[in-house]
Amino acid sequence: MNSRSAWAVAGLLLSSLLWAGNALVARATAGEIPPFALSFWRWVLALLVLLPFVAGPLWRQRAVLRRAGWRLALTAALGIGAYNSLLYSAAQSTTAINITLLNTCIPLATFIGAGFLLKDWPSQRAWSGMLIAVIGLLVLISQARLENLLGLSFNPGDLVMLLAVLAWALYTVLLRRWGAYFALPPLVLLAAFVTVGIVVILPFYLLEFGRVGGFEATPRTLGAIGYTALFASLVAYVTWNQGVKIIGAARASLALYSMPVFAAVLAYALLGETLQAFHWIGGALIFAGLLWATLPRRR
Repeated sequence: MNSRSAWAVAGLLLSSLLWAGNALVARATAGEIPPFALSFWRWVLALLVLLPFVAGPLWRQRAVLRRAGWRLALTAALGIGAYNSLLYSAAQSTTAINITLLNTCIPLATFIGAGFLLKDWPSQRAWSGMLIAVIGLLVLISQARLENLLGLSFNPGDLVMLLAVLAWALYTVLLRRWGAYFALPPLVLLAAFVTVGIVVILPFYLLEFGRVGGFEATPRTLGAIGYTALFASLVAYVTWNQGVKIIGAARASLALYSMPVFAAVLAYALLGETLQAFHWIGGALIFAGLLWATLPRRR
């Protein structure tokens, strides 16, 4: 693995870590911030932070943005507008654990999407790496006990999360397919995506506001918006978009298998939960699968 690919993988894992935190924040504030309000204000704050740095480049790159046109709009609607709004809606009725587990369906959906839309079916090595990671995931969620795996339960919120998974998988594939149209500096591209995403979210936010009202501005709710805007939005999306460009949609999506591992680590660090043997075994298998799938084959 050359240094460029290694940095790409590191960035993808950072995105996964920050999005694991996003799932925890979404669930923790589910009764305090309506889902479209959190999605809307998250991206508004992210855009306000971005604009001083990208306003000039956005204007200078307007010809590239016009050429991207509907492709940029569709990609942004999926990755910015749909995915997070659906995730926050799912968090109203399902657990953070289920959110992170269902997110791990993204690699398979992306593999299939990349095959059909990009004619880029993953190699046998990538498939075997995904299988190793799946085994690690099953060890993690079952606590290495078959009865726990058989006893997993899901609810209607999980169906909403599956729609979010499909939206993100398609976003990742289209980001790769139309990469030539998105030949912009990372922050400029993200600002363009965010601008479109806010327009997509706005009518849903207004409908929600008229139905259930807003939210109380407390340190907890403002902190949730701040985290999702700065870390789960700006940092995570830049590193994800760059990773997809460098190593491809299918292999990049495998990094999402690390989300349950990071969720367990965050629960240990922030909530005082203990890390047990199954955490270490499952985590080791997941990262071994990711490493196996992303390392170049020897000639």
